[in-house]
Amino acid sequence: MSHHLDGLKILTKLEELDAYSHKVALQFPKYERHVLSAEIRTTLNRLLHLTVTAAKRYHKKTTLHDLDIEVEYLRALIRKAWRLRYITEHRYEIWSRHIDEIGRMVGGWIKSVQGNGR
Repeated sequence: MSHHLDGLKILTKLEELDAYSHKVALQFPKYERHVLSAEIRTTLNRLLHLTVTAAKRYHKKTTLHDLDIEVEYLRALIRKAWRLRYITEHRYEIWSRHIDEIGRMVGGWIKSVQGNGR
């Protein structure tokens, strides 16, 4: 699979996650919508930007590792939302599954790039 396709698949999943995240964040208390909710949206935007950047770069390792870090940061933000009871356990599980899938895709992309030495 070409690395460009890896990026496109991840972009599609990120767009789905972004739409879901927007819907779920509406459940947050009003005072948190400008704090935790905004940080989640910012992190999702960074994930989109890093995915596009990695797809376009010849040397991808650093960008992909940054992408992997952002996925983990997003996972931590979602855990925080659940711990604070801004979302139900069911929503947390669905959100986590989306993030897990993206994390696996990023991990596979990193492995494929390491195999090519880029």
